[in-house]
Amino acid sequence: MPTTTIGAPMLEHLEYLERCVELAEQALEAGDQPFGSILVAADGTVLAQDRNRIAGGDQTQHPEFALARWAADNLSPADRATATVYTSGEHCPMCSAAHAWVGLGPIVYAASTEQFTAWLTDLGVPPAPVLPLAIPQVAPGIPVTGPFPEFSGRVHDLHRRYFERLAG
Repeated sequence: MPTTTIGAPMLEHLEYLERCVELAEQALEAGDQPFGSILVAADGTVLAQDRNRIAGGDQTQHPEFALARWAADNLSPADRATATVYTSGEHCPMCSAAHAWVGLGPIVYAASTEQFTAWLTDLGVPPAPVLPLAIPQVAPGIPVTGPFPEFSGRVHDLHRRYFERLAG
């Protein structure tokens, strides 16, 4: 069971993560790898949301990266620092770095990098060209909470379906 170390109560975490999993499902339906993320202000307002958009061939079109760009363009540094990113899967190194560089606040994720890499290994998916590092290995100053076992089965199933579809 994850420990809650950041602002929102556990029930709010679950509600926001539910939306992230819904966005991941939308990504899968659109032919993208199933990841979804939302950016939430300190007062609980959902500021922005996105899903993975890599099907067009640009592997950098991750929702976490898009939210970091959106925050840099639309929020003050103080508002970025108090905003939380909720996501269906723990940030990759690219997204962790973008998050840190724009000064966003905490990250809450449904499934961890460790879980994801184990699922890919079980599915026989070749390793990615970038090491699967956990957020604290890339951006040690960002508070993180996750994974949430309530979502493990659903998130795993989405990724299984995506890679089975790719295989054939």
